[in-house]
Amino acid sequence: MLIGQLAKLTGTSERPLRYYERVRPAHIEQAANGYRDYDDAAEHRVRHIRALLAAGLSTELIRQLLPCAVADGSLRPCPGVLNKLRTPLARLDQRADELTRARQTLRQAIR
Repeated sequence: MLIGQLAKLTGTSERPLRYYERVRPAHIEQAANGYRDYDDAAEHRVRHIRALLAAGLSTELIRQLLPCAVADGSLRPCPGVLNKLRTPLARLDQRADELTRARQTLRQAIR
């Protein structure tokens, strides 16, 4: 699949897709005309990368996590990686608590 097709499937522009190639090299073949030809699993890889970036993970940690990714969007335990996820998880939990409090404040103000 061409980069434009992958961009449409994932809702991502072409520029980040090229960056993601450096995070997790995909099985990309270069056609005779110089176009990238992405494999069928590229969509799942892009979705994993976007979700992990949104969770606040560094690209280096994502590079380590992607081999643990399963097609359904989950991550299976990988040796040496689980401990590295505890800090980002704690930050996400803190953000979720803050958002919950902010939502409650807004709801009370609306009532």
